[in-house]
Amino acid sequence: MAERSPHAGLNPHEADALAGAHHHDPFGVLGLHYVDGAPYVRAWLPNAASVKVVARDRAHTLAELERVHPAGLFAGALAEAVPYRLEIDWQGVSQEIEDAYSFGPQLSAEALARLADGDPYAVLECLGSRPVTCDGVPGVRFAVWAPNAKRVSVVGDFNAWDGRRHPMRLRHEAGVWELFIPRVASGARYKYEILGAQGNVLPLKADPCAMQAEIPPGTASIVAPVEAIEQFAWSDQAWIQSRGEKQSARAPMSVYEVHASSWLPTPTQGSDSQALDWNALAERLIPYAQGMGFTHIELMPIAEHPFGGSWGYQPLSQFAPTARLGSPVDFAAFVDRAHKAGLGVILDWVPAHFPNDAYGLVEFDGTPLYEHADPREGYHPDWNTMIYNLGRREVSAFLIASGLAWLLRYHIDGLRVDAVASMLYRDYSRKHGEWVPNIYGGRENLESIAFLKRLNHETQYVPQRPGVITIAEESTAWPGVTARPEDGGLGFQFKWNMGWMHDTLHYMHEDPVYRQYHHHQMTFAMVYAYSERFLLPLSHDEVVHGKGSLLGKMPGDRWQKFANLRAYFGFMWAHPGKKLLFMGGEFGQMAEFDHDGTPHWNLLDDPLHRGTQALVRDLNRLYASEPALHVLDTEPGGFEWLVSDDNGNSVLAWRRVDGAGGEIVAVCNFTPVPRHGYRIGVPHAGQWEEVLNTDAEIYGGSNMGNGGVVSTEDVPSHGKPQSVSLVLPPLGTLILRLRR
Repeated sequence: MAERSPHAGLNPHEADALAGAHHHDPFGVLGLHYVDGAPYVRAWLPNAASVKVVARDRAHTLAELERVHPAGLFAGALAEAVPYRLEIDWQGVSQEIEDAYSFGPQLSAEALARLADGDPYAVLECLGSRPVTCDGVPGVRFAVWAPNAKRVSVVGDFNAWDGRRHPMRLRHEAGVWELFIPRVASGARYKYEILGAQGNVLPLKADPCAMQAEIPPGTASIVAPVEAIEQFAWSDQAWIQSRGEKQSARAPMSVYEVHASSWLPTPTQGSDSQALDWNALAERLIPYAQGMGFTHIELMPIAEHPFGGSWGYQPLSQFAPTARLGSPVDFAAFVDRAHKAGLGVILDWVPAHFPNDAYGLVEFDGTPLYEHADPREGYHPDWNTMIYNLGRREVSAFLIASGLAWLLRYHIDGLRVDAVASMLYRDYSRKHGEWVPNIYGGRENLESIAFLKRLNHETQYVPQRPGVITIAEESTAWPGVTARPEDGGLGFQFKWNMGWMHDTLHYMHEDPVYRQYHHHQMTFAMVYAYSERFLLPLSHDEVVHGKGSLLGKMPGDRWQKFANLRAYFGFMWAHPGKKLLFMGGEFGQMAEFDHDGTPHWNLLDDPLHRGTQALVRDLNRLYASEPALHVLDTEPGGFEWLVSDDNGNSVLAWRRVDGAGGEIVAVCNFTPVPRHGYRIGVPHAGQWEEVLNTDAEIYGGSNMGNGGVVSTEDVPSHGKPQSVSLVLPPLGTLILRLRR
């Protein structure tokens, strides 16, 4: 370095670069340096009136710094080279603080090598903002990946959002910028000011790895209380230890899908309603779901997102629980309370795409960093979003780290991975010429496939959090979604059965007069039922965008609509596959989902709505208590059709077994015509209890049934040596259990 300034030993061009906020190496000139063998301190403090250097321990003055550049560069020789503080006069306001440029590199060479190699655990440990103590001084370590940036500064409330004040150190090995800023604490708002690859200052960027964010429409990141999060006093050890059994393919899983921000009504002025936050949800949602017999709550995405109308499916802060509902610690407490109530918590998680808000990930360092550069690969025309470049190891590690963060920091029990089909196919929702083939000329997205396999491997082999599951929202016939990666599969534990959902809802929408022509839609799912481990979803997607509510899809007059819905629920709960129901569906909400509203809880004053709710509760309890309804869900030996071809009467009957002597028979009549003396062959002689009838009076039905029990007769039917003669209620489902 040429030494031209008698005061600072600094090349004037470098002083100008600092003043212009485009110096590539601020640590090369700021802080303590030696000029002609003497210790000098240089401090870059725009708008400061004067600066003194004092010793940290003895607090005596080491130097009065001279302004050597009019924009705010101060420098001076020290009496001795010891740890120091700066006494700054901000035009009449005094501040004493340690110099950020007196601290050494924050990330080790080993950590940087892991980041460069795409280690998701290194992302968790190193990137983002983290309160730390450095050389005995409390503060915050900031670190962000921006390899093509020419300069990155931390800006926030602590430096008047001035990008000149705290430019960061570039660690070339990993393309990571880092800086320790003393005396900053949890709760501080911040962003990054980035001089992009083309030399232009970009819109201020939120921290991609921030653990906390501002309440929208605010867009700043917040220094999270990391110690409080990581040392939260969890009391769910018993749940965690038993989780693997409770989430296996042989366990009952009935999932209540919830849009957390609208499940509770918004309090009105002067009302006694609770504020809408995690604490209120813990008080109301958890006991409600538990009382309804659900085994899990599935939360629509809660990673911070700019637009509430996206319901969270366009997230920008993949590590931060939404501030709309409280702090990260509040969210941890919600999960802990759910576990103590015996409820698992599944999180919708979105690694397929992200919104193009300027403060987010798009062209983060002035180049397409997180997204593909080619819009044929990097832009989703359906959703106006950007597609992650999963072939880049740092991007893959970033997303896998996000998944792991929810599991490790917040004890989440499973990730439901959104929009998997859009990830698997390069031509998803694209016309000819609008997509780029893979290296073999095919439509399969090889990078996404590798990412999903790695995700499932990493999440399933987390020693600290055993029993975690992943669930794919995948709408095509991609083979092996739930097969092990070593067997050529993607490695998910479960897959949403979108085919079952579309077929059966289409059938239920038909007038019963015409259902005989669509009978196959209720039976076809059993053709492929054991190709994957399935979850049957009646999700939010089926009750939005003009599709109407579940109740609204049912034909007939008011009584018939409810009867149809009850019969359909009975069909679903007796069918192989885990269950999922979106909020409001459990009591037959009449309107479709409105994220700005709330489920219409007032409808429970109506006996038909209240009866539907009671049916779902009883179905959940029966499903959980009867092994035949869940143990062999994914094994062909657990199911047998008894009546599958009576399309003329729209009747279906099947048998479920548990492999240990438990027997269940389900019978559905999907017409409003009662059927007396309907004979069904059954596998065992004896008495069969009518353990559930969706037409029971307590559910709002006509109370037509079989008096609680039927006895077999030695009359062969349906290939069985004995049979029962049943009364099939109109638009009803019966569930019978062999009395032992």
